[in-house]
Amino acid sequence: MTQNLLRKILSSFFLVLGSIMYAQTVTGTVSDVTGTLPGVNVIVKGTTNGVQTDLDGTYTLNNVASDAVIVFSYLGYKTQEVAVNGRSVIDVTLEEDVAQLEAVVVVGYGNQVRKEITTAVTSVSEEEFNKGVINNASQLLQGKVAGLSVYNRGGNPNDSGVIRLRGLSTVGGNTEPLVVIDGVLGQSLSNVDPSDIKNITVLKDGSAAAIYGSRASSGVILVTTKSGRTNQPFSVDYNGQYGVSDAINPVEIMNRQQFLATGGTDLGSDTDWVDEVTRSAFSQVHNIAMSGGAENTNYRVAVNYRDTEGILINSGFEQLNIRGNFTGTLFNDKLRINFNSAFTQRDSDFGFNEALRYAIVYNPTAPVFGDDAPFAFNSEQFGGYFETLGLFDSFNPVSIAEQNRNAGATTTINYNADFRYSFTDDLSATLNVGQQVSRTDNNQYYPTTSFFRGGAVSPFRKGRADFYSNEARSKTLELFGTYNRTFNDFFRMKLDGGYSFQENDFNENYLQVGDFPPGVNFDFSNAIEVSQDLNEAGRVIANSGRNDDDRIIAFFLRGNFTFDDAIYLSASIRREGSSRFGADNQWGTFPSVAVGADLNNYLQLDNVSLLKARLGYGVTGAIPPGVGLSQTSFNVINGAGGFGSSSTGIGTRLANPDLKWEEKRELNFGIEFAMDRLSATVDIYNRDIVDFISNVQIDAASNNGFTNQFQNAGELNTKGFELTVNYDIVRNDKVNYNMGLVASTYETVLEKNAGGDRMIANLGAPGQNDTEVILVREGDEVGQIWGPVFTGEVDANGSPILADINGDGSVIADQGSALADNGDFTVLGQGFPDWEIGWTHQVQYGNWDLNAFFRGAFGHSLVNSFRVFYEPRIGSQSSYNYVNTELARDDIRTAQFSSYYVEKADFLRLDNLTIGYNFDLGDNTFLKSARVAITAQNLFTITDYTGADPEPAFQDRGAVDNGGDLANPDVLAPGIDRRYNYFQNRTITLGLNLKF
Repeated sequence: MTQNLLRKILSSFFLVLGSIMYAQTVTGTVSDVTGTLPGVNVIVKGTTNGVQTDLDGTYTLNNVASDAVIVFSYLGYKTQEVAVNGRSVIDVTLEEDVAQLEAVVVVGYGNQVRKEITTAVTSVSEEEFNKGVINNASQLLQGKVAGLSVYNRGGNPNDSGVIRLRGLSTVGGNTEPLVVIDGVLGQSLSNVDPSDIKNITVLKDGSAAAIYGSRASSGVILVTTKSGRTNQPFSVDYNGQYGVSDAINPVEIMNRQQFLATGGTDLGSDTDWVDEVTRSAFSQVHNIAMSGGAENTNYRVAVNYRDTEGILINSGFEQLNIRGNFTGTLFNDKLRINFNSAFTQRDSDFGFNEALRYAIVYNPTAPVFGDDAPFAFNSEQFGGYFETLGLFDSFNPVSIAEQNRNAGATTTINYNADFRYSFTDDLSATLNVGQQVSRTDNNQYYPTTSFFRGGAVSPFRKGRADFYSNEARSKTLELFGTYNRTFNDFFRMKLDGGYSFQENDFNENYLQVGDFPPGVNFDFSNAIEVSQDLNEAGRVIANSGRNDDDRIIAFFLRGNFTFDDAIYLSASIRREGSSRFGADNQWGTFPSVAVGADLNNYLQLDNVSLLKARLGYGVTGAIPPGVGLSQTSFNVINGAGGFGSSSTGIGTRLANPDLKWEEKRELNFGIEFAMDRLSATVDIYNRDIVDFISNVQIDAASNNGFTNQFQNAGELNTKGFELTVNYDIVRNDKVNYNMGLVASTYETVLEKNAGGDRMIANLGAPGQNDTEVILVREGDEVGQIWGPVFTGEVDANGSPILADINGDGSVIADQGSALADNGDFTVLGQGFPDWEIGWTHQVQYGNWDLNAFFRGAFGHSLVNSFRVFYEPRIGSQSSYNYVNTELARDDIRTAQFSSYYVEKADFLRLDNLTIGYNFDLGDNTFLKSARVAITAQNLFTITDYTGADPEPAFQDRGAVDNGGDLANPDVLAPGIDRRYNYFQNRTITLGLNLKF
């Protein structure tokens, strides 16, 4: 036994001696696929012997045993272990780890490790974005974030759609989230090409958004664009897409035979008007990005070109976007300079949605051209097109789309420069300055031969030209510091504080003239001096406006504290002033506090990596929707005949020096859970909007003739629930299959309403101008569709028999009695959905991948306006076509709004299906990667709704003939499917991605 013990001791001695004798120095370079990586941790496994790579990505590690194992680790990359095996040079290429990249989240004025975030924040990476031809960056997020609603009903390429976060956040102000691009506030998602975006983070609750103060009441969207990397070799990326779109699911109408069988007027032709004004629309997208970097610099320049046709003839846009990013360091890396700039030029053909509207109602037996009329017709007077003269609201759809012009051009230039100086490892200061200039020029032209708005039959005013231009300038300057300190293993602290200055200047001009010489084939929008309107007082329409020095100044402070690496506390306060208020009421204070705890740090549950509970409360604000609304406004009285002097007339808006900030107060509770294959997040919130700003009608007699005043005159309450789940159903060496689900629900109640209970959203002409269908009543849920109930019976005159709802023995259903106690009206539906979901399936098999994304909304209803107006078989309207859905009845011959025309619009849509293949290029040094993919958007929709598109209508632009009021939609009137809405379309796209 003594000999065995001696042998073991001697063996151990010689083993140690051998290790010392054979210890060596190991050197090498660490890189990724784009270049070398500085700051990588290089350590001998099981020891404290380690170093970091330098700026060139190289390292030198001493005293390494020949049989040791070296561990290479770096944030955002998979950790790699390499056996030395006696080698003295070891070069390593690290692979990106998407899961780790997501662990660091941009949260505004900095970033946080995901597990330490105490607020409701969702980050969406480039890999998770929606695919296909994406015309606006908001579509990248559609259905990806619980509580974020993105809807572009019908898919008009020139319409950015509606974005809402957790429902309605204000009534009179901006209802869309604040957009911050690369740290610059108040940007537009339209000014960044989707191909240039790396990540989008959504700050959902009040405690997350309070650091942005008055502009964060509707939430915050933080966009991070792509950039180069230090020591990255020059590389070129090309992304190309070719797509084709076709109209699907148009409103069902009668064909020639059905129309004539109903007693329609026969004009001798057989015309499919929907087919005449729609087309197969082609789109192409090309993106070329060049990036690289040296020891102290990196850069990226991207050129994006988009040419997108709309399914409506003569609609679409062409856009060029150039974006550049440069980052450099000076003074031994203490000063980092980051410069971003972008140029966007967009030329749009807006077309005329009215062509789609009249394609539904125009006589299907009418010819397109006047030469094919069944009777003598002066085609030349109407540009060669046929028109049904003498009828109310009847225009040839093809003539509308082809004779008239509705175009525009927008040029946007922006830049921002970010300077960050690190005084120590713990203390840094950042200066961010930026500016954006955007100019828009829109014009419409209706020739003298146009029957639609051109006055082709007018003896006084033929032809019309409209011109609109605006210029918007914004300036931003922010200076803030960051102090980050770890005191011991138990406590860490990070403080951010600073100053923010924003200024916006805006001016606009509008001019309308007409009455051009008839019979001349010339575009008189280029010679408006010949307009005879200039000789007729009152015919010329001219407007202009200017808002300068619209400023917001703020001071802010935020602290993040971590205890025991498991308990987290965050608090912030922002003091902000706005020039939109009176001198005595310009400043507001917006605080927040949030706490969170990783309970699993103490429970140590098996296979659980995170179990975090968090609770946050925050106050954000909203400024008035315009400049000067707290001040008095007056009419101007011009001299008689244009010769007398003008004077200030009767006041229209009474000043309100007490007008103050609108506030959102939000309480949010969340649970986050993660284990090997499953992760889930649940959020429950309660939000109060108090003192919301609205234009209130006041008594002129007691207010010196003033008829309205902006007041803090209302309150809203929203309660909601959100769920996000991700599960790796299959995960092995051959197949990966992940399923994700986001779901949200909320309810908004109008707690206080100074405007009084009322009906809004009239249906319009013909014949239903007094029919209003949305109820606004204090104490009720917002978005209720209100009206009489159809019993299913029809009287001898073809009029629907309505229900006696209150059971008093009489039916009172005239519009004047809609709010009367004896009126027979009730809730017919809700414009906002009860539930919205996004359901993602991602499968990867070898070089193949598949992404299927379903989106749905449930519980909402829509007023089907096409059915209301054009489905009743009214004998006097035999020259108009009829809507012919499965709900149509031949015995209803009177247009009467009721529950019959309010439809449940639940839907589930296969919104996006992508199949891709990544080519194996082997040792090809010229072409580093190649991928081809085919994407189908809006592949099919499961719904019982008989209209064109079952998506919720979150706001109403009114019943104006020219397509509604785009600038001032009514957010209290959801749920109306108007007749000017764009048709749905399906798009098939072929995409190619190359990296050189």
